[in-house]
Amino acid sequence: MSLRTLFAIIALLLLPATALAQEVPPEEASPTPEATVQPDPYGRETPRGTITELLSALAARDYTRASYYLDLGQEQGSEPSDQAAELAKRLQAELDSSGSLLPFAALSNDQSGQTDDGLAFDLERVGKLDQDTDILLKQDKGPEGLIWRIAPDTVDTLKTLDISTEEEARLTKPDGPQLAGAPLKDWVILLAGALFSFVAFWLISKAILFVMRHLIGDEDKSALYRFSQAALPPLSLFLAVVIFNFWTTDIGVSIIARQTLLRYFAIVAWISLVWFALRLVDAITEVTSARMKRSERRQAVSIISLLRRGTKIVLLAFALIAILDTLGFDVTTGVAALGIGGIALALGAQKTVENLVGSVTMIVDRPVQVGDFCKVGDVLGTVEDIGIRSTRIRTLSRTLVTIPNGNLSSLQIENYAPRDRFLFSPVIGVEYGISSAKLREGVEIIERILHEHDKIDSTDARARFIAFGASSLDIEVFSYIIAADYPASLVVQQEVLLDIFQKLEMAGLTIAFPTRTVHLIQDGKDDPDSEGHSDTGSSDRLH
Repeated sequence: MSLRTLFAIIALLLLPATALAQEVPPEEASPTPEATVQPDPYGRETPRGTITELLSALAARDYTRASYYLDLGQEQGSEPSDQAAELAKRLQAELDSSGSLLPFAALSNDQSGQTDDGLAFDLERVGKLDQDTDILLKQDKGPEGLIWRIAPDTVDTLKTLDISTEEEARLTKPDGPQLAGAPLKDWVILLAGALFSFVAFWLISKAILFVMRHLIGDEDKSALYRFSQAALPPLSLFLAVVIFNFWTTDIGVSIIARQTLLRYFAIVAWISLVWFALRLVDAITEVTSARMKRSERRQAVSIISLLRRGTKIVLLAFALIAILDTLGFDVTTGVAALGIGGIALALGAQKTVENLVGSVTMIVDRPVQVGDFCKVGDVLGTVEDIGIRSTRIRTLSRTLVTIPNGNLSSLQIENYAPRDRFLFSPVIGVEYGISSAKLREGVEIIERILHEHDKIDSTDARARFIAFGASSLDIEVFSYIIAADYPASLVVQQEVLLDIFQKLEMAGLTIAFPTRTVHLIQDGKDDPDSEGHSDTGSSDRLH
């Protein structure tokens, strides 16, 4: 088994997606609408249609119908001869014994065929009769338009081949139970081989992970182990399909059973590739996000999360197109229809588009990042996730608020996380009844504390007597606390306030609290000596 053959098989499995992007030259464009009004009754408009219908005829042992897919050089529309039916039988015998056909997904579904295969524009390679002889299709004009049939050169090769008596008897009167046009034993052989291939690669992947786990030790910290753990299961499934493709070309089983299983195993190959890509995306984003969090690059975490989701959507859409193509749906027409349907969808999904644009704006403009404490409108909390559609904020009450990104980008956002310092500006009131000198001393004490504390920015730190309050002499403090986050600033704020309280207490200055003085005036004209005489008055200070 050569590397060239391996790469050829992988290319065949990947061909459906690339075929969508092929551009048909103007001179080989699809036929005019007049030519396709009445389709060919035998489904020979494309190479894929020709081979599919040919296999259907061979499975039904209808060699007369199968002969319509051979270019025998007779006039179009004429009835095939017995010799033509014999050639069709000989073709099946050769394919069963040593021949092969391209998998369904690798056959062109375009009326022009493959235009980059190095052959003439009217020729298409679809398989091999043996290791050295290609099976070619030739495009020619039929009764209803352009059709593809087995080329005359391949038919001439068939004429030189002999079919054994046993083989002819097997094709004419099948021996043993049949399933879908092929012997049951052939299905069993193929399915057993596929199962063995899958189990073998699954055990190999488990063995590799077991060895790596014991060699590395702490697998949770090893990026290599995590990548291997994500990649090996789907990769082993894909390699099993590839090996199965190689194996089927070397065993003499029915071409009907082979082509049917290869067609649907191509779907397994696509699923394994997408599974591999999805797990690899998760592993890469997990490792990258962990590194970004350690370096406190929270915005990068949001970008990685958004890219991961977008990549997964693209991969799933790509896989869906490939699987539908393998099942026989005309995805080219479907993709073209998406251009028209996309316009109508966009008109009906304006909010979705608005939210998508809003998420891109959030990532580019970076008003908030994951982990930031912020206020959005009347919502106060910590940003937990910035998604494709919405942003989730965990509030102080531990509830989760989801805000569509389209709305979020238009709201006023107050982000507390980027603060380099925190405002410390209390108003400290001392009791009335002190002298002006004592009040001045109190102002100086507070200002000195601000300048001496290492966590207070002394550049603009100040204390000023600002007002005669209702129950106190008010001293305003203005300064900034240098701290990494809000909890740390609260610790510094507590230290400074306790220090101010202690120093003022030592200086004989008492912190005031709300008080009210009530003067009671009583009418004492009849009893001048009574208590509370209006001439003297009395006062009662209520605290």
